[in-house]
Amino acid sequence: MGNQLLEAAEQLENERNIPKQVFINAICDAILAAYKRKVPDHNVDGVHTQFDEVTGEIGIFAPKTIVEAVVNEHREIAIDEAKELLPDVELGEILEIDVTPDDFAEYGRIAAQAAKQIMTQRLREAEKDLIKQEFVGRQGTMMTGQIKRIEILNNGKPNVVVDLGRFEGHIPPREQLPGETYKVGSRIRVYVKELRESGRVPTVIVSHTNEELVKEMFELEVPEIDDGTVEIKAIAREAGYRTKIAVHSNDPDIDPVGACIGSRGARIQNVVNELRNEKIDVIRYSADPIDFISNALSPARITTVALYDDPAGKRAEVIVPDDQLSLAIGKNGQNVRLAAKLTEWKIDIRSETQIKGQPFGVGATTTVVLEPKEKDKQPVEKASEKEEKSIASPEKQDAVPENNNSEKTTEAESEIKAEVDETKDEIKEESKKKRGRKKKEETLAAEGGSKDT
Repeated sequence: MGNQLLEAAEQLENERNIPKQVFINAICDAILAAYKRKVPDHNVDGVHTQFDEVTGEIGIFAPKTIVEAVVNEHREIAIDEAKELLPDVELGEILEIDVTPDDFAEYGRIAAQAAKQIMTQRLREAEKDLIKQEFVGRQGTMMTGQIKRIEILNNGKPNVVVDLGRFEGHIPPREQLPGETYKVGSRIRVYVKELRESGRVPTVIVSHTNEELVKEMFELEVPEIDDGTVEIKAIAREAGYRTKIAVHSNDPDIDPVGACIGSRGARIQNVVNELRNEKIDVIRYSADPIDFISNALSPARITTVALYDDPAGKRAEVIVPDDQLSLAIGKNGQNVRLAAKLTEWKIDIRSETQIKGQPFGVGATTTVVLEPKEKDKQPVEKASEKEEKSIASPEKQDAVPENNNSEKTTEAESEIKAEVDETKDEIKEESKKKRGRKKKEETLAAEGGSKDT
């Protein structure tokens, strides 16, 4: 029995991650319980088991008092018998005596059922404790696992079970990506969300839809986020469809948007692939709510924003060109809904045609008109003053630090160049027309002079 017990304990530790000592303690407790049932209750005080780690044998021991004449054999031992064990003992001393029954093999079979019951309970408790310990260290983090099996719940929906090494994670239907087909054996990254203890064994709930999962993926893919150079300020997600993530750089030389996208989009593409081609918008964060709201509504172009401090909460009214209205709102209102969640502002969007002739900005704490091309916000009452300053001080414009967002800078330069070229063309055309008119006048004058002659 000893060797078999050791082998079973080691196998359990290797396959179920249950410590060997837990299994051995469960067997010892079961055997002790069976022994106590054979002995009167008042005679089992101090009885215990001992396990030999070398042989794997289990013995039962009881404390016995040394007496001249034995009255209770379960609690006393004669002095002559005690001296055979230890020659130097005296009356009144207490010895630990091996009381393991001679028919221990038969005795073990009698105790087998009790051992099985207690062992099952102890193993369940040990497994429960291990799951709790592992969960505490992993809660709120991303883990990579392999889909182990798919269970069909009573409502007919699938529950995806993921092997995460030390424990299993369960992805219930509401934590699964809409329309996603999960396959056994597939590798998957999940967010460790919560621990449920309603059943006999705790269940670790993991998510494939949680916003924090996207954040963890960007931390893994973008070194600048991992080392704190770039911060994720806010995130809004409609899992399976679209995510907006607002980022900020603590280093003026690092473009936060470019860092997240990566060379040729490699970094963001890794995240998109992991999320089964979910669309991801990386937004430049701004402490200025006007800029932040405008950025959050990307890719739509915004012309005017008015902010209101309503009793019900922060509210923004946004005006967009007519051809940008559907883009700003998004499919089924998704773009504006995500922007509102990202910025924590309630956003109302109207087109320029819709607002024409209607009151706008009444009661607003701030109203800002954004330049339609460069999107530089200009307070209405200070726009002309700023323009005059820019025209009067061109040398100061040259001293402005280069914009970190190379894409935006290139776009702005292209637009300016296009405007300059267009202006040159207009000037050339006007000069051509003037020369034509002058030539015509000279011709008419010459013809008139000939007639007079």
